[in-house]
Amino acid sequence: MELIQKNCERVVRGNWDVFIQSPTDNDVIQWFKDRLTEKDYQYLSSLPFNIDLELNGQLIRFFHASPRSEFERISVRHPIEKRLSMFENSEITNSIHYNKLPDIVFYGDIHTTFLQTYKKGILCNVGSVGNSLDLTSASYAILDGTHSNNAIQFIRVDYDRQAELMIAEELGLPQLDKYYDEIMLAKYRNA
Repeated sequence: MELIQKNCERVVRGNWDVFIQSPTDNDVIQWFKDRLTEKDYQYLSSLPFNIDLELNGQLIRFFHASPRSEFERISVRHPIEKRLSMFENSEITNSIHYNKLPDIVFYGDIHTTFLQTYKKGILCNVGSVGNSLDLTSASYAILDGTHSNNAIQFIRVDYDRQAELMIAEELGLPQLDKYYDEIMLAKYRNA
């Protein structure tokens, strides 16, 4: 969290940012909760649901999972109607009265990179920098607005996953075997 606060100008609230603030019986979630400070909880509480910005005349919206919830999972395999619903305005995005729909939507949640174009706009999942579930390398996207049209580029970065596992083991992360499957094999524990 310290790295994010130090290096990121704006951050949207994700599903973990929500449920880690509630009591839990889950040993993995509790392990993470035990490492958070009061300042960390204040930071998580301050995160916005979404970020809207205009770039080159296009409305670009960023959120974690959908325009309705941090927990509504929408993947590339969902029916087209569900994917197109990602361009909707909603009360939670404070845009229900907007006349304009987003031209580009960026989200995370499913930890799988993809970009799809529709007549409505571009839907882009940025993947994950620490728990990618399509390939085992970290991924992120760059939105380049330096030209008259916005451009999106995916970046893949290898990182020392073995060292990450050693650190997790030293710190006593519960269910280390499942974490191994996630970062070494891109196999999510609940899939």
